[in-house]
Parts: sequence; C-alpha cells; structure tokens
Amino acid sequence: MFAKLFTLALVLFISTFACADEGMVLLDLGRGEARLPTYVMPNTKAIATLIMLPGGDAGTGKIVEGKPTSGNFVSRTRDTFFASNFNVIVVYRATDLSALDYGYRVKDHVSEIAKVVSYAKQQFGKPVWLVGTSRGTVSGTAAAIALGENEVQGLVITSSVTSKKTGAIATQNLGSLKIPTLVVHHKNDACKICVPYEASRITADLKSSPVKKFIMIEGGFDPEGDPCEAKHWHGFINYETETVKIITDWIKNPQS
Repeated sequence: MFAKLFTLALVLFISTFACADEGMVLLDLGRGEARLPTYVMPNTKAIATLIMLPGGDAGTGKIVEGKPTSGNFVSRTRDTFFASNFNVIVVYRATDLSALDYGYRVKDHVSEIAKVVSYAKQQFGKPVWLVGTSRGTVSGTAAAIALGENEVQGLVITSSVTSKKTGAIATQNLGSLKIPTLVVHHKNDACKICVPYEASRITADLKSSPVKKFIMIEGGFDPEGDPCEAKHWHGFINYETETVKIITDWIKNPQS
C-alpha cells in the first residue's frame, strides 16, 4: 500500500525516459509497479554526470514542491555538486522496498544502478561517475566493478563502509577496478563500521586503477545525534561545501 501511495504522490513529476527540466523521475524496474525514484538535475554546462548513491535506507524524505528532503550527505549537497558543472542524478530506494540493506546493495541494487547509468547516457551522453556515501559506497563499488570501465568512468566513495558488513569495501574485488577512484573520509568519523584508518587502506587494493587517491577531511563543527548519521562527522557536517569542492575538483582533474 505504501509503495502505491508513494508512486501516486510522485506521478506528476514522472517521465520515464525524458527529463528536460529538474525533477523527480521514476524509472521502471520491470517488476510490476515498482519504480526507482531518481532526482534528476540536467546542467547545460555539464562535463560529466554524477550518479549519487545515498546511505542508510536511501529514502527521499518528504517530497516538498517536487523535491526530496532527505538530509543524507549526497542528497542535501546535490545543488553544490550541480553548481560545479555536472548533471546530477540522486538515486533513492525503489518504491517496493522498505529497506536497502547490505546484501541487497551488492546484488539487486547493482542492476537498478545499471538502469540509471543507461538512462544517464541516453539523456546526457556524458561520462558517468558513481558517487556513494556510507552504505552507498557498498552499492557504488559493487556497481562499478560489475559494470566495468565502458559504462562507469569514475568512482567516488565517501564515509566508506570498511568492516563488519556484507559488501564492506575491502571485501570487494577492488583490484578489478580500472577507473579513477577517490576515497574521502572524515578524520573524526565515529561510525563503528566506517573506520578512518581502515578507509585509508582502500587505495592500496586498487591495483588496476589508473588514478587513485585518499583524502582525509578534518573540517566541520557541531556534530549531533547518531555518529553513523548525516548530521555527524560521518556526514561532513558544516563542512559540506568544502568537501564537495574537494571532490568535484578531483573529478575534473584526477591526480594521485
């Protein structure tokens, strides 16, 4: 019932394979009435398309005037990424799911991301980068490995899941990645499954990546709540603009 109501609430913003303006697009997943909510921001000056993969259960939050209100790092900073001359597509949880856990992210979520990559290439014809945060790093890494360098041209993972969970970054086949890869983590990240010193080791396993870099963020202030949530260091709280600039500058000019 919830899935049907959610779909109906967004129907005015749907266009399955066309999007001239910013707005919510529900992609058909080929499984009944299930749709994949994506918030699409076309940029006429774009040099690439960034597919943003939120952490947690990847919910949209309330839809206000057609816009998702999720506070997840890659959702709430979408305008900042856009302003750096990128098309932006934020991928939320499919309408037939109530959760988006680790096991799903390394399997079925990969095929969902593949549909978004195909959509992005059809719409924009620009290089595609996957940008994941927290649990989204599990999905982004798995999808980049599965789809290969012909489909995905770069990967950025922030606040990476480093241990104790299915799909933790170090457990994936990082040596097969042949694309530029940026790993960004906050020095004070206190999430128990996203450990800073473990994140710093990720690039050592990127044996085939032509360019790779690890960046430790130290700025920000006033973290609050759960250390694994977006308003803590885990979400680069009060250092979002600076963190996004570091990321977008590197995407434009990847260097080790």
